[in-house]
Amino acid sequence: IESLNPAAFAALAVFFAAFFFIILTIAIAVYIYTSLAWMTIAKKTNTHPAWLSWVPIASSFQRSQIAKMHWWPILLILVSWIPILGGLAMLVFLVFSFIWTWKSFERMCRPGWWALLGIIPVLGWIAYLVLLGVTAWSKK
Repeated sequence: IESLNPAAFAALAVFFAAFFFIILTIAIAVYIYTSLAWMTIAKKTNTHPAWLSWVPIASSFQRSQIAKMHWWPILLILVSWIPILGGLAMLVFLVFSFIWTWKSFERMCRPGWWALLGIIPVLGWIAYLVLLGVTAWSKK
């Protein structure tokens, strides 16, 4: 970086700032979209309170309630700071999260395997978001 002239450094800084802004905007939009979708699904399944979909860890609790499963795997988040055990705990939590999503889709009369699209980077994530919206806002 020291060998860059000031104009090139400024251009690089602007590029990274714009990139960060775009990524942040996309992340906020996805958060709002998924929260609205899960809130709608919670209302359709009579899971109260529906507003829990807006609270990060509480939304996992809500998803377990929509799926009619145990909530205790959320406690694994508490040990996520422990070096080796934390990684294993988060992996187990992610597996339960996929199971909750699978069961939630099935409860809405949709194929449960749609939840697995969240594993596939980029195109799978986009497909998952579209199918989540279909699940939340369709008449069926």
